[in-house]
Amino acid sequence: MSAQFDFSGKSVLVTGGSSGIGLAIAQGFLDAGAGVTVTGTADDPSGYPADLSAFTYHGVNMLDVDRVEALAGSFDSLDVLVNNAGMTFRGEEALLPENFEATIDINLNAVYRLSHRLHPLLRVSGGSIINIASMTSYFGSPRVPGYGASKSAILQMTMTLGALWAKDGVRVNAIAPGWIDTKMTGPVQANPAIADPIVARTPMDRWGRPEEMAGTALFLASNDIASFVTGVTIPVDGGYCTL
Repeated sequence: MSAQFDFSGKSVLVTGGSSGIGLAIAQGFLDAGAGVTVTGTADDPSGYPADLSAFTYHGVNMLDVDRVEALAGSFDSLDVLVNNAGMTFRGEEALLPENFEATIDINLNAVYRLSHRLHPLLRVSGGSIINIASMTSYFGSPRVPGYGASKSAILQMTMTLGALWAKDGVRVNAIAPGWIDTKMTGPVQANPAIADPIVARTPMDRWGRPEEMAGTALFLASNDIASFVTGVTIPVDGGYCTL
């Protein structure tokens, strides 16, 4: 997938890159020659099923402002920032105001904080930011209102920062994954009453795979191929948005 891209000598940060979509994107950049840093919530990368030894690892809870600031301060240069870290609550917990606020803080506020903090380095490198949106950026999400609100805001923030930072040579884009087979979607996949209609609505008639997000991330980060692309959110959803 990454054979046509060359990120040799480039520095890439993927938040939430210890598993799922984040790990697949991090691996894509690694395969294309980049030096890749990933974050996770565990203090030690050995706590994850995947072998993360090829990456530089930072344990960061995105609610911890000091840790986010320390993460940003650990870079002397940066070419690509992938804001993938995110979370959601489920069931009745998702409706509690404090959990709504925590979801916004991780999925939106921390994304802006890290992007703002690393903007000077990206301006020097002529780099780019890739945010991770969602199908809930476009559709209502009654089961997870905080998640839906945060991901809808990611779409708008991507457009705004794309316009704001274009003058600095920093491109800001996003990927909106469809329904992807990850740990986060595990509870949904386990419930046929929810999962079956999702697949039925998806023209490609299946769940997506995390690695299918990597190619779009590499495209968006490429100053050779996507040099005139900014402020855009690309659905990678098997056609879900077409219906």
